[in-house]
Amino acid sequence: MLALTPAERPTMYFIGVSTSRSIIMHVFPAWAEHLGFGDCEIKGIDLALHDRPERYREVVRFIKEDPLSVGALVTTHKIDLLHAAKDMFDELDQFASLMGEVSSISKSDGRLLGAAKDPISSGFALNSFLPERHWRRSGADIFIMGAGGSSIALCSHILSRSDEAGAPARLFVSNRSQGRLEEMRKIHAQEGFVFPIQYIHTPGIGDNDQIVRELSSASLVVNATGLGKDGPGSPITDEALLPMDGFAWDFNYRGELKFLHQARRQAAERRLHVEDGWLYFIYGWLSVIGDVFHQDIPLVGPSFEELCRIAAQKKEMKVKV
Repeated sequence: MLALTPAERPTMYFIGVSTSRSIIMHVFPAWAEHLGFGDCEIKGIDLALHDRPERYREVVRFIKEDPLSVGALVTTHKIDLLHAAKDMFDELDQFASLMGEVSSISKSDGRLLGAAKDPISSGFALNSFLPERHWRRSGADIFIMGAGGSSIALCSHILSRSDEAGAPARLFVSNRSQGRLEEMRKIHAQEGFVFPIQYIHTPGIGDNDQIVRELSSASLVVNATGLGKDGPGSPITDEALLPMDGFAWDFNYRGELKFLHQARRQAAERRLHVEDGWLYFIYGWLSVIGDVFHQDIPLVGPSFEELCRIAAQKKEMKVKV
């Protein structure tokens, strides 16, 4: 049994693996004060990777039944949690139903609602650094390492906007587990995408390096595996050369961040744009917080920029401690 105690004030939960290390524990109180939420708090719930279904159900049941538990953001467990507890939700949004994952848990009039926010947050984050119409102008590729919910969402964002922004020349997705790749293939088929995505099983060390070598210049390489945060290491080895004039994006912003460091070491020589997961983190959290507290939080403009400033200040303060 998990140590879940009834909330004494409106409480939002962070369901993850190592939640106490996240900067959100310092950022959320400042955001809540700025947004006028009143007396509320955030608590972490740590679960093991691919935990037992009954533990996911225990967490969802607690949030659903506890009056002052107002909702949660889910990372890492987005797919496993919904698989285990789908019947406990009263309503799922379109993305959650389609993608088989839930990153936002909220409540309304006694009903438990689930939503998948990654297509929104990954899209905003990608657009913040990738040049407009990059695919149409460059003819470059995308290589996404990892086939979890964040990868599915990023593919959906890119392919759903291909008429407007153009599509990559090739889209590769790799994963150590074949089962996740098959799940992803089914979801993309349901979405009706006709783009020929290449789903590649990469169980061995160095398997991803071979794909990196095939990428054209100006391509985007994404670490969506969780390696470097939820687990040690990187999905590529130190011998892998990232594409010239390309983009390296690590979905992580904290932890060992080995992939990020590998990319930064090559940045000058390979003329790389290297991006961490900080903005992705901000977009993701603000999207879910808006659901949980039933507030329309802007993701562009001066109000958003102020929220970014508040988060960056808390991040800097934590680094100095």
